[in-house]
Amino acid sequence: MLRVFILALATVIAAPAFAQSTTALRATVVSVAADGASFTAQSRAGEPATVRLKPETRFIAVIPAALADVKAGAYVGVAAVPDGDSGLKALEVHIFPEAMRGAGEGFRPFDLAPKSSMTNGALSERVETVDGPKLTISYKGGSQIIRIDASTAIVAFAPGDKADLKPGAAVIARGVKAADGVIDAGAVLIGRNGLTPPM
Repeated sequence: MLRVFILALATVIAAPAFAQSTTALRATVVSVAADGASFTAQSRAGEPATVRLKPETRFIAVIPAALADVKAGAYVGVAAVPDGDSGLKALEVHIFPEAMRGAGEGFRPFDLAPKSSMTNGALSERVETVDGPKLTISYKGGSQIIRIDASTAIVAFAPGDKADLKPGAAVIARGVKAADGVIDAGAVLIGRNGLTPPM
C-alpha cells in the first residue's frame, strides 16, 4: 500500500513538469458511475467535466495540517508567489511523508497562479518576523526563503482510495484530456472530510 501511495504522489509531483501534455482539473464530484469507471464533476469555474478512471489510476487523500506540524528537517513542498522585494510568499505548504523525502526536489514554475513557483525541500531554518514566519527550504543546489501568513493553506498527504470519491468531495484530477474531452486520470487527489485541496 505504501509503495502504491508513493508512486501516486510521485505522479502528482511530476505532473507540472509536463504541463503541456497533462491537465489538472480542480473540481467537485457530482456523481460516480455505478461501475466505478468514471465520475462527473463541476470545475471550480463552474464547468462540467468527466474523469475516466483506469486500473492504474492512483488516489491520494489530502488532510488538514498546521504550521506546528512542519518540524525542523521536514520535507515539504511550498507553492509561492513573488512577495514584493522580500522574496516569496507561500500560498500553501504540503507536508510529505518521510518515505517521499527527495521527491521532486528543487525549485520550479508551478501552475497554481500567475508567476507561482513550487519549492520542494527540507525545512532548514525558521525565523519569526512581524510579517509572519519565514521558512528557509533547502534543496540540492540552493534554497528559498518563503514567508508564511494566516492565509497560507497547510495540508498533508495520506494514502487514498477510490471509495473516497463521493458526491461533494473536492478533487484534483491530473491526466491527459482525450479527444472526446474526457480526462484519463493518472492520479486523483481527494480532500478528506470536506477539505478542498488548496493546490
